[in-house]
Amino acid sequence: MIVLAPYDPEWPAQFAAARDEILAACSGLVIEVHHIGSTAIPGLAAKPVIDMLPVVRRLEDGHACIAPLQTLGYAYRGEHGIAGRHYFVRGTPRSHQAHLFAADHPEVERHLLFRDYLREHADERATYERLKRDLAAKFGDDRQAYAAAKTPFCDRIDRLARAAARPRS
Repeated sequence: MIVLAPYDPEWPAQFAAARDEILAACSGLVIEVHHIGSTAIPGLAAKPVIDMLPVVRRLEDGHACIAPLQTLGYAYRGEHGIAGRHYFVRGTPRSHQAHLFAADHPEVERHLLFRDYLREHADERATYERLKRDLAAKFGDDRQAYAAAKTPFCDRIDRLARAAARPRS
């Protein structure tokens, strides 16, 4: 089932603990770890899964992070549908997921712009929460259909976030 939980003020601390573990385990390889996804947006209901974006200098450095992350309990899922991604999940039920990318991968900027835009725009954040609740009720346990149905909204926010981030001339 797709279950949305009210925003939990403990999510940032859960992220910080996981970030510190990843940085220590992948010392010298992971250069930063960002909190992304709905648990990174204060006030937004979310599936209670801490979404993280570890960043490495080069894609090859991600391969060297597989074994250290597995020692932390993360299962490696390969690219999982996104070229250039190393995807990891932890917990049963899932409690954490990490989308590891090289610093120059366009998904890094996209995720950060999306997160920051929703943090700054309460009206869009509220619209997104209503959409997520409606889709969770509609699709129940079909995660793929749920994600696909969110795509038009997310694409619109991506466009708005990119436009807002462009320097004005």
